[in-house]
Amino acid sequence: MADTVRDRVTKTFQRYVNTVMRRVPFQTLLETTGRTSGEPRTTPLGGRRIGDQFWFVSEFGDKSQYIRNIQADPSVRVRLKGRWHRGTAHLLPDDDARARMRSLPALNNVGVRTFGTNLLTVRVDLID
Repeated sequence: MADTVRDRVTKTFQRYVNTVMRRVPFQTLLETTGRTSGEPRTTPLGGRRIGDQFWFVSEFGDKSQYIRNIQADPSVRVRLKGRWHRGTAHLLPDDDARARMRSLPALNNVGVRTFGTNLLTVRVDLID
């Protein structure tokens, strides 16, 4: 499916914002392994740690490059409060992403609700 104008504008905006946010020391980051390159790929995002799990909602679902990377290799790292944690990501298409967002930080949800076109819940089981 072709991206809508809204999707293209959002992705362009996010590309520039994400470049800055990756450098913020305490920004939450998701690191995946590029499915083609094999190189680490970092994505700033919002979510919440609950016990030994980290939960977030992807606004573009399986259209997101980091979701495609997770599908190829679910081993990820998450940087929380400046510290990296290894984990295994699980895509949860049957989870009610809108309901899930009620338990996640409201600030991040504004962007996901505003720009999200294909919401997908992701749970990362943290190893360390």
